[in-house]
Amino acid sequence: MARGTPEVAFVQQYQNTITMLAQQMDNRLRQTVMVDTDWTGEAKYYDQYGEDSMEEIMTRYADTPVQTPDHERRQVTPRFFVSNTLEDPQDALAMLVDPKSAYMQAKMGAAARKTDLIIIQAASAAALAGKAGGTSTSLPAASKIAVGGAGLTKAKLIEASKKLNGYEVETADRFIVISAEQLEDLLNTTEVTSSDFNTVKALVEGTLDTWLGFKFVHSEQLETDASDSRLVLAYQKKGIQLAIQNEAEGRIDPRPDKNYAWQVYLKIVLGAVRLEEERVIQIACSE
Repeated sequence: MARGTPEVAFVQQYQNTITMLAQQMDNRLRQTVMVDTDWTGEAKYYDQYGEDSMEEIMTRYADTPVQTPDHERRQVTPRFFVSNTLEDPQDALAMLVDPKSAYMQAKMGAAARKTDLIIIQAASAAALAGKAGGTSTSLPAASKIAVGGAGLTKAKLIEASKKLNGYEVETADRFIVISAEQLEDLLNTTEVTSSDFNTVKALVEGTLDTWLGFKFVHSEQLETDASDSRLVLAYQKKGIQLAIQNEAEGRIDPRPDKNYAWQVYLKIVLGAVRLEEERVIQIACSE
């Protein structure tokens, strides 16, 4: 009688936890812009006021000059996003671990990334302006730095700073959003003998986050243009408004209509708008 080989007694061991794959889990740009969480209704408007000027009085008993007030307005409309996953009852019986916690964790990461993307898109997109948001205002050429066949360079950073300074934008709360490629650009284009090299190296290593007046923020969600140039964003905090109508809200409930499968659901409702073109600079970078 043939006997079984020892392999039949071998066992397989499985991890009793679920490990999240590499992905952005945190919200990186929310703290770099204006945030409003007090919002109900189908749209919200942000009123602004421009410059006044002074007129010299040259004669006695002259008429008091009257200036037309420079009021402006920007509009935000809500965008509704959801993420939903079902845990099938039969799958649940066959699993060693309960995946619902991992599902919700992944959805919270998705909400954080979506919030960042909404901010990035609003920085460059046409902004709705006017009394009822009927005017579309684009980011002008004066707020853009051409690619020039190069990646992100110190010269481009200096030019971005110059543009903001020329518009009398506050030096506090200036941010620049870059991808890993732009950090590499700065490191590769900075001479080892230069005093800037150690600063850029510190940026890469994460031990420093500010250079040339900008706080660096890493994101791999920056958009590209038609020529595949990465559109880096440099801005002052007051230049972009994030409006949140519903913070990320999750639920884990059984679904009677799906044989009581567990539903892991998360929603977020938000919108964003560029408040002022002079506070936002777009830098095209070759990759």
